[in-house]
Amino acid sequence: MRAIFLVDNGSLRPQATLNLRRVASLLSQRMGENVQAASLLHSNKIPVEDVEGIPATTLGPAAERSAEQGATEIIVLPFFFGPSKALTGYLPERMATLQARFPHVKIRVAQPLVDERGDNDLRLAHLLADNVREKYPTGTAPRVALVDHGSPIPAVTGVRNRLAGQLSVLLGEDVTSVTAASMERREGEEYRFNEPLLERLLDSPEFSVGPVILAMLFLSPGRHAGEGGDIAEIYAAAQQRHSHLEISVTRLVGEHPGIVDILITRLRQAIDDERFLLDIPAIAGNH
Repeated sequence: MRAIFLVDNGSLRPQATLNLRRVASLLSQRMGENVQAASLLHSNKIPVEDVEGIPATTLGPAAERSAEQGATEIIVLPFFFGPSKALTGYLPERMATLQARFPHVKIRVAQPLVDERGDNDLRLAHLLADNVREKYPTGTAPRVALVDHGSPIPAVTGVRNRLAGQLSVLLGEDVTSVTAASMERREGEEYRFNEPLLERLLDSPEFSVGPVILAMLFLSPGRHAGEGGDIAEIYAAAQQRHSHLEISVTRLVGEHPGIVDILITRLRQAIDDERFLLDIPAIAGNH
C-alpha cells in the first residue's frame, strides 16, 4: 500500500492550503488514487475554521500516520518550482526520522515542477505564456516581468531565469521584453544573483512608463502573492510614484489547470524509476 502526498513549503495563510487541497483533489481524480495535501511546515497552525473545518497537516505527522496505518511506500510530490533548501535539506532529514521508526517503508521523492534530470520540458513556460496572454493590453506591446520570491539558492534562481528565457521566446514580438525579477533578496554581495528586485525594476526608465505585465511565478496565494500580498504593495507603491505606469498581474501558476499535467508526469516518474528512492543511509552519513 502506498501513500502519496502533494507537498508545499507551507503558509499561515489559509488560501495556500485550500489551493494545495484543490490541486491534490484534481490529481486524485486523474490518477485514480488518493493524493493527500500536506505542507512541510507552518500550515498546521492555521485555525481549523479557516480551512473548511478540516485541520491542515504537515508532512511528517501525516506520513507517520500513513505508516502506522500500513503504508509500505510513501511518495512525496513537491509543489515547488526548483530545488529549494526545503527539498534538499529539511525534507530528506524529516523522512530519515520517519524511516528510523518504520524501516520497512520505502520513500520516494519526485522531482519538482522543473525537472533538471529530464528533457527540456516547455510546459511550464507555455503555462506562463497563457497567463501573460490573458492580460495583453490593446495597442502597445507590453513589457513583462517574471517575478518570483527570490531565493538564497542560485539553482532556484537559475530555474526562474531559464523560464524567463523560454517565456521570451514563446511570447516573441507580442511583447517588448521579458525580464526576471525577485520580490526580495538577502543582504550581501553573495546574493546579488537575485537582482533586479521588482521594486527597482519598476523604477527603471523602461518599466516605469506604459503597460507592464507581472507574470507571477508563485503556486498559491499567501503572504507574498495574491490579494493584499507583498507584491501587490510593491506595485501599488510603484504606480503612486509613476503616473504613466500601467500594471496588470497574471493569475498564479498553481491556478492554471495545466499544472496538473506536469505534476502527473513527475509522479509517474517517481513511481516507475528506482532513482527516486530516498537514500536514507547516505543522508544519515552526512550528519
